[in-house]
Amino acid sequence: MNLKKLFLLIFGLLIIIGVVFGYNFYNKIYKPNTIKEGFLYIPTNSNYATVENLVRPYLKRVNTFSFIANLKDYPKSIKPGKYKITEGMSNNKLINLLRNGKQTPVKLSYNNQDNFEKLAGRIAQQIEADSVTLLQAFQDTIFLKENGFNKKTALGMYIPNTYEFYWNTSANLFRSKMKDEYHRFWNKERLDKAKKLNLSPIEVITLASIVQKETSTVSERPMVAKLYLNRLHEQWPLQADPTIIFAVKQKLGNDVIIKRVLTKDLVIDSPYNTYKNLGLPPGPIAMPDISSIDAVLSPASHDYFFMCASTTKIGTHEFAKTLAQHNQYAAKYQIWLSKQGINR
Repeated sequence: MNLKKLFLLIFGLLIIIGVVFGYNFYNKIYKPNTIKEGFLYIPTNSNYATVENLVRPYLKRVNTFSFIANLKDYPKSIKPGKYKITEGMSNNKLINLLRNGKQTPVKLSYNNQDNFEKLAGRIAQQIEADSVTLLQAFQDTIFLKENGFNKKTALGMYIPNTYEFYWNTSANLFRSKMKDEYHRFWNKERLDKAKKLNLSPIEVITLASIVQKETSTVSERPMVAKLYLNRLHEQWPLQADPTIIFAVKQKLGNDVIIKRVLTKDLVIDSPYNTYKNLGLPPGPIAMPDISSIDAVLSPASHDYFFMCASTTKIGTHEFAKTLAQHNQYAAKYQIWLSKQGINR
């Protein structure tokens, strides 16, 4: 074999080696490597080993992922969050997604929660922040004072709805965004309506929380709201059973189930006892939803002052203008409760 042929042979081998190397390198970068779709949750302060363990179930070849991750210097730019993985993604596409922090937002929602413990638990199911940290943020006295709230009114800052967040949102950032949403909710139209009622936003929310607890029938809420507004206007005590239940639970514990308010409960010593105290209680007894708040702001038009749970249309009320008429409804209701075996 002459020198020229040897050169051509070596050159040919080098080309083949180069093609094979290039093909393998190309595959490592661009060949589909994810085997299923799902969401990858990368906690705050994660290192590369953590990410690799989390992403492993989605990959066909972990070693090629690691090779490209190091090639792109991803271990030095890990960003926490929720990331959507689709089937057939290449290492290049997946690592670019993670390295650039292109998260999938969380549609975070919560309904009317009775207290901060329940709210914290609900939120902790949807973002990275744990319930203990969230609870501490909700009750932080410095934050409350700076923003015109106190521990009795603080629950009113949270308007039940669906919001968009990133999964790795901290407890303090969640709280701050809820403050912004509160002020966005209280637009000029709602503020003007509150002013006409001679109520502040937190007073509206306090009354709405009573309406919320009084009836689960959304269409009835403007009726109930107007009844309580009539009583406030005439300086009558609200005599709202939900506030008595709230006061009893404060004394006995939130886990106590109360289906019937007893006569002895009406004398409980509490600022939330609206049978003994005039006006609104010092803060909301629960978190009202938007329909209850708007029911107070846009109440029905009537001159009822009394109501009692209906025994024929369960979940609604019988409204009355006079005490005599109300007493008839109340007597029927007490008899019905006893027949149902509801003693507490």
